[in-house]
Amino acid sequence: MKERFALLLNSDVFSHLINLKYIPRWVVFSMDIIICLFSYYLSHYLTAMLYSNYVDIRILSVFQRMTIVIVLQIIFFWIFHTYSGVLRYSGYVDAAKLLLAVCFNTVLISIINFVVYSITANHMFYYSGLIMYPILSFLLLFILRLFVKTMYDYFSQNSGQITPVMIFGTQSAAIGIAKMLRTTEDVKYKLVGFIDDDKNASERVIMGVKVYQLDEKTIKKTVVKKAKAIIVSPNKMREIDPNTDLDIFFNNNMSILTSPPMSIWKNDMPSIKQIKSIQIEDILERPKINISCENIAKQLKSKIILITGAAGSIGSEIVRQVVNYKPDLIIILDQAESPMHTLKLELEEQFPDQNFYTFLGDVRNKERMEYLVEMFRPDYIYHAAAYKHVPLMEDNPVESIQANVKGTKIMADLAVKYKVKRFVMVSTDKAVNPTNVMGASKRIAEIYVQSLYRKIQAEGNTTTKFITTRFGNVLGSNGSVIPHFKSQIEKGGPVTVTHPDIIRYFMTIPEACILVLEAGAMGDGGEIFIFDMGNPVKIVNLAKRMIRLAGYIPEIDIKIEFTGLRPGEKLYEELLNKKETTTETHNPKIMIAKIQEYDYHIVSPQIDELIQYSTACKNFLTVSLMKKIVPEFLSKNSQYERLDV
Repeated sequence: MKERFALLLNSDVFSHLINLKYIPRWVVFSMDIIICLFSYYLSHYLTAMLYSNYVDIRILSVFQRMTIVIVLQIIFFWIFHTYSGVLRYSGYVDAAKLLLAVCFNTVLISIINFVVYSITANHMFYYSGLIMYPILSFLLLFILRLFVKTMYDYFSQNSGQITPVMIFGTQSAAIGIAKMLRTTEDVKYKLVGFIDDDKNASERVIMGVKVYQLDEKTIKKTVVKKAKAIIVSPNKMREIDPNTDLDIFFNNNMSILTSPPMSIWKNDMPSIKQIKSIQIEDILERPKINISCENIAKQLKSKIILITGAAGSIGSEIVRQVVNYKPDLIIILDQAESPMHTLKLELEEQFPDQNFYTFLGDVRNKERMEYLVEMFRPDYIYHAAAYKHVPLMEDNPVESIQANVKGTKIMADLAVKYKVKRFVMVSTDKAVNPTNVMGASKRIAEIYVQSLYRKIQAEGNTTTKFITTRFGNVLGSNGSVIPHFKSQIEKGGPVTVTHPDIIRYFMTIPEACILVLEAGAMGDGGEIFIFDMGNPVKIVNLAKRMIRLAGYIPEIDIKIEFTGLRPGEKLYEELLNKKETTTETHNPKIMIAKIQEYDYHIVSPQIDELIQYSTACKNFLTVSLMKKIVPEFLSKNSQYERLDV
């Protein structure tokens, strides 16, 4: 029997019914009329039984009386629009309309019956029948709507179209979400309960559903059976530690959903489209970075800003954030044609009042870059152009030098020549004790920028200030591990991790970019800014969390495979090397690295020679000289390890 029912449930008939948005009004109207006909006939039958010993003194036939009742009922259905609602969304308002329609009809018929009796001394209707009719008709009309609503919810849930959910939290934000779930017509989720960490939670009922206490026993015994997902209210997200307090749901294979903060709700209630799966950024094992924007606003307003690598993940976000400070002109520079075109269209649409200039060019082309800087004379340069992928740069070290070293040198020299006020360089934690070509190339770029600043400072040039920022991996950036894992999960796995013990620091793209802007504002010149990124994240744990966030069980639904460390990859990243210490700034989360100083007159010829080797495509000579400039550069899992001997 169960197998037959399951077969019926999955049949095309029910799938079509579920996909039907609503029952046509004429169908609803017809069903209501049929129910009223049946209700009156039943009330007539019961009345006839009640008055079987009496002579029928009514002056109309059964058909005539039924016609009057139905015609008047149709009029009141039209007045109250009882047929216009969608049956599966029926609620108290719909029930009230039905009750008013049948009651007004009964009252009118009773008045007509009284008037006729006063004139003819004959009844058109017995009053007992008029009492039975509204009761029967209202009950049957309401039961019809309740039946349609219940069956739709049941089949939708079993077909996976509607997800039963509970809301974590019972404050105003949670109630707002619950009201939205109950009133919206675009139903995706059905509210089946609330969850609260209050010990007395199980004694309460809110909006007709029970509040369950947050504990392991209740979750496993009850919540898992009733709900498939948990919606975490905005208030609750601020109160809890999402890195640990949501584990009880993850461990029971429940999906976690969230809504935006109450401050951006419209009409005091979110929309169903704003309920989304919780993102890995929301449970990042690192404290949030808060930065005052006043200094940034003072410095960038009415200025000309040049952003290199503007079509990349970091560069494009810097562009979006710089717009907020109302500069006179933002010059976006990149050599990637299609991403630049996409960014240009986005900026024109989102910021129609801001002046942009899209400049297609390569930071490795000195003549092209000098043409750009001489023409626009920017006040600030944010240098985000770079090659960043470790394995790819390990295979192409000369290109790493061309982009990361030569490109930085050209832009830094032009900044001095054309009296740019501030040059802010985007670096990486991989520049610390580098084990790969990419990290070493960024360290050499740091060395050149810092030594150049010391040189011009010694010469009395205090116009241009050079500032460097170091940060770890950026969540969601092009080519980062997050989108890679997402793609693998969408394909059903396996998710590949290079090593079970590999760890990394992470931050979000907006936080990385606001750090760059803050560094440009607070720096006095020559600093390398780093900040407290909290605890590093174990990549295998990150993979497991992402699998759970997608609604799967690690190692059961989606496997995790270890592929081995890639060329140049190390188990952990650092923000400082052993020779560096830090000093505090006004922001406790941001520090200044006390770095090893280099003499420009020694470093510059070495870097020129390095660029010559890379131009000649001499891979081993290039890497060998890199190791001379950066003695702490020791290759790992790479063909260049032989140069360390």
